[in-house]
Amino acid sequence: MLMTQPFLPALLTDLYQFTMSYGYWKAGRARHRACFHLFFRRAPFGGAYALAAGLDSALDFLSALRFDSDVTDYLRSVTGSDGRPIFEDEYLRFLRTEPLDLEIDAVSEGTPVFSNEPLLRVVGPMWLAQIVETPLLNIVNFQTLIATKAARVRQAAGPGGKVLEFGLRRAQGQDGGLSAARAAMIGGCDATSNALAGKLLGVPVKGTHAHSWVMSFDSEEEAFETYVKTQPNNTILLVDTYDTLEGVRKACAVGERLRERGHELAGVRLDSGDLGALSKEARIILDAAGFPNAQIVASSDLDEYEIARLRADGAPIDVWGVGTRLATGGDQAALGGVYKLAAIDDGSGWRRCLKLSSTEIITTNPGIQQVRRWRDGDGTMRADGIGDVTESALAPVEYLVGQTNHRERFALDPAWRAETLLEPVWRGNEPLARTSCVKAIAARARAQLASLPEAHRRLDAPEPYFTGLTPALAETKATMIANVRERATARKG
Repeated sequence: MLMTQPFLPALLTDLYQFTMSYGYWKAGRARHRACFHLFFRRAPFGGAYALAAGLDSALDFLSALRFDSDVTDYLRSVTGSDGRPIFEDEYLRFLRTEPLDLEIDAVSEGTPVFSNEPLLRVVGPMWLAQIVETPLLNIVNFQTLIATKAARVRQAAGPGGKVLEFGLRRAQGQDGGLSAARAAMIGGCDATSNALAGKLLGVPVKGTHAHSWVMSFDSEEEAFETYVKTQPNNTILLVDTYDTLEGVRKACAVGERLRERGHELAGVRLDSGDLGALSKEARIILDAAGFPNAQIVASSDLDEYEIARLRADGAPIDVWGVGTRLATGGDQAALGGVYKLAAIDDGSGWRRCLKLSSTEIITTNPGIQQVRRWRDGDGTMRADGIGDVTESALAPVEYLVGQTNHRERFALDPAWRAETLLEPVWRGNEPLARTSCVKAIAARARAQLASLPEAHRRLDAPEPYFTGLTPALAETKATMIANVRERATARKG
């Protein structure tokens, strides 16, 4: 968002959402009820799961949604290839006066989620449910991607390591930096360098100084000495401006004088070079100088794989500052979530919809859906099942049907307990009670991930987690596919 311009949430969508909405209005279908599901087809980063995030931000967006005169005046100015307006004034009056009535059910933020299962279910008039597609995807896709990356980095850092989110300067724009910080905290980061995120989200912020501070003084030691005098309780010193190990020695010398004044050297930061070898040498120097509690902070284009490699090599790094590869998603630029129509009601009752493709993973699941998760007696996650909402939540399900070509069956233990994942979060034109505290969501995410078996959380070659269809939905889908193909064959004949 350009800070100098007014923010009009209703225009944060693709133009084709308005052209379709207008088309529904012209065809007399604008008020038909529709059900859309937001989901992704493949888990990011080659993993087996994603961590749901962005819901609270999406609800904030919807709370600000208005089709006021600023919005409709702009839409009136949009023209087609002949230079004439695309939208009629009567449609623009419809936008200004029509109630904004939606029903949204969603997976709680901080929940592990899997391919093809809905993160959000949106039910509402066709004209409106279509327009909100793009912003919902924009918000949920990005934050889910970054929260998942952060969870993987957190896992690589190990139980004793701390992770700081350092990505603002490399993030995708102003809001991208804030959204990335929020999602990173949900995924497991301990603090962020983003001061605005600290203010708005109530999360810890961390930061000391950059190379420019050292370079602005006549000597590195003078820079360190001046800094600890100004910040005696924030004394992580960046030591690699000129010579890293010599910088560590100078930090120790400054630390001794700092100690005489009643404060302690908090640590040193390594931002370049062979972090493994340098951290080992730095640890030796710090310990020999009497600073065994001084921490070693590492940065420099880190991600989960590099952190795991360094830890496996025995690098004595205590804190990991992760920037570009976290705040941007690193090796994966987008989650690839989609928003698909699954049912429509023209006033005569709900009709299930299905998109068919020769690529099986792109064929959608029909009907208004709910997701159930089965856990064993220890609370460990065992399987997820997608079913129609008309199926009773209390009805026993003996097995789930796989969504791949071989259609394997997954037997469910009768002793396992099931829980529903999609819960009401929005009714009418306002949100329901929700958890906005990022710290609480992050704590929930840690607990939820701990209940997912390690085999599904591995960074490399994780075992797939079973997500399938209930037998009833699998049969409905198979029948619909057969009917579509039969009609297509009949038309060809």
